[in-house]
Amino acid sequence: MNRSTGISWRLVAVATVLAVAGMSAACGGGTADPPVTAQSGGATHDGHGQGAPPPPSPTPPRAGERFVTLKMPQPYAPVAPNGGTDEYRCFLVDPGLSTQAYLTGSQFLPQNADIVHHAIFFQIPPAGAAEARELDEGTPGEGWQCFGDSGVNGDAWVAHWAPGADEVLLDEGLGYEMPAGSQLVMQVHYNLLATGGQSGGTDQSSIRLRVADGSVPMTPLDTVRLPAPVELPCTAQESGPLCDRAAAIDDVTRRFGDDVGSNAAALIRRCGNGTPAPGSTQHCDHPMEGAATIYATAGHMHLLGRAITIELNPGTTGAQTLLDVPQYNFDDQAIRPLATPVKIKKGDVLRVTCTHDAGLRKMLPQLQSLPPRYVVWGDGTADEMCLGLLIGTQ
Repeated sequence: MNRSTGISWRLVAVATVLAVAGMSAACGGGTADPPVTAQSGGATHDGHGQGAPPPPSPTPPRAGERFVTLKMPQPYAPVAPNGGTDEYRCFLVDPGLSTQAYLTGSQFLPQNADIVHHAIFFQIPPAGAAEARELDEGTPGEGWQCFGDSGVNGDAWVAHWAPGADEVLLDEGLGYEMPAGSQLVMQVHYNLLATGGQSGGTDQSSIRLRVADGSVPMTPLDTVRLPAPVELPCTAQESGPLCDRAAAIDDVTRRFGDDVGSNAAALIRRCGNGTPAPGSTQHCDHPMEGAATIYATAGHMHLLGRAITIELNPGTTGAQTLLDVPQYNFDDQAIRPLATPVKIKKGDVLRVTCTHDAGLRKMLPQLQSLPPRYVVWGDGTADEMCLGLLIGTQ
């Protein structure tokens, strides 16, 4: 968790799950193609586990690009640890880069969409490859457990998928740096609510990368994560031991460990005065430590999410809304390209605001059998998040 007073354009190190991101119209005038295109689907707030249609065919490679398809080494049968209903598993995959390259697009292909909640891909620099292999080889079975991030020092978020997102295609001249010898870690969040945390089948998901030759000059991209607290009490009609905030945090810690369990307190310190303010809507202000250009945004919550926004300099004469999702749908988490890129200056403030609804617990089949709880930040499908995402350049 970044506990400084501001954020830089580099990745904010928050122990978190996924969400989604992309791009928009190129800098300057004219009629340039959008820096990112993406397709979305889903129209109802019906939760996860509805299967997925076959992905559309990818856009053909452009000049200097090639496709690299990477698949999990073997089918994996997830099992949730510590009495929970979610597993985060990391798999090391090698894109086979012998020279400098750039990742200019991607299309994740979930093999078992009924249990794949989301996926994040972390670029591991050559200096971290040995650490990643040690984690992989030192863990029984395929991959390793990885609540939070990849567990490898120096990782960088370069691609991701959530329901409703398909191919991401960056504009020419923009890409994520992939030095020779880079590895990728595929982090998959498996949602096992339907089976009570037990294995409900296997998964062998893959990703189709769009890789460009590094000899062509490109502007490197970064992804910024903007978290906010979640402090959602039980409804007036609910009661039970987990409606107590301290008990709920203890439960999150038991299921996911101290790094995730400490997020609730860390976010309150970072985003407020250290005292939780229970309610359905929470926000966090993130001062920028440097200049940047934003091309696209996205937001991520779980099944109790109702709305999410990202604002630039709220409450000022120059305020702008970068993301506005008034009716959040878990099954439609596609990227939101900006109509034109937005320039951010050092000292500007980015505010992410989320609204959650505890009443949805009684409406969603996946959650109806679970005991009511005070909901805080947690990595499980039945827990919640408030996460804004920005993709851009420094």
